[in-house]
Amino acid sequence: MAEPQSWLQIALEVEPELAEAVAEALARYLPDGVALESTAIEASDEDEGRATGPLRVIGYIPVDAQLEHTRLHIQQALRYLALIQPLPEPTYTPIQQANWMEAWKQHYQPIEVGERLLILPAWLEDAPGQRLPVRIDPGMAFGTGVHPTTQLSLQMIERYLQPGADLIDVGCGSGVLSIAADKLGAGCLLGVDIENDAIENARHNAELNAVEAEFAVGSLDDILAGNFALRQAPLVVANILAPILVRLLAGGLAGLLAPGGRLLLSGILDRQHGDIQAALQAAGLREIEVVQMGDWLGLAAETA
Repeated sequence: MAEPQSWLQIALEVEPELAEAVAEALARYLPDGVALESTAIEASDEDEGRATGPLRVIGYIPVDAQLEHTRLHIQQALRYLALIQPLPEPTYTPIQQANWMEAWKQHYQPIEVGERLLILPAWLEDAPGQRLPVRIDPGMAFGTGVHPTTQLSLQMIERYLQPGADLIDVGCGSGVLSIAADKLGAGCLLGVDIENDAIENARHNAELNAVEAEFAVGSLDDILAGNFALRQAPLVVANILAPILVRLLAGGLAGLLAPGGRLLLSGILDRQHGDIQAALQAAGLREIEVVQMGDWLGLAAETA
């Protein structure tokens, strides 16, 4: 089949806490992925930096017979997200050439996270210094390290992961959390996600980092049923929107914890903290730490 000769660019400029959720919604319907573009970067002399200010989420819809069908699905997905937090209307711009990937790559810079990690775009050489490089191809935008919830999760993994300890990542997206855990000395790794595209992206990123991990399409119920190599782990992470975390906690998420294990949760707006605390208590867990970045929270919990 011939490649489309023209594309319709869709773009939204949103606050960082919304960017990854918007990108994931778009990526379900766009064959060539989605780009997260920083509107500003704070960088040091070594070109290590972090995104500041709003982020631009950009995708490209092929102009073909399915164009309006695809646009309808995207609009429905964005309307669903807007029920959680308001979103701007997307802008649409006709593009005649599909060479956008090279254009946005030049804007993506390495990001320091925590004390030891460096999220590195896949096409760059390892940056000098002592940080552990985690190579991520952000083309599919299932978790690039830019979003505050991802950074909070990485910081907590760095703090709570014991050398050689196994880790389960529920809703693994790009696989960035499991890959970072491997760099930090984890044992066996399991990442599951209900989206096949996310699993393909996670496996691609694991290969970029020479990381061995089990990434599979699956759910909490599949893990609890023993369908994968790991059934429990000393460290379990879930970086998902708070309403889904509440459902997972009610559905037995605590059952993934090995004796004495820790559960790390992120994707929680500060106004949703009370809902998560109530769900933790109902699941027999107690909160032991809360970390915050902007309006977003991450927390660690253990058996009460």
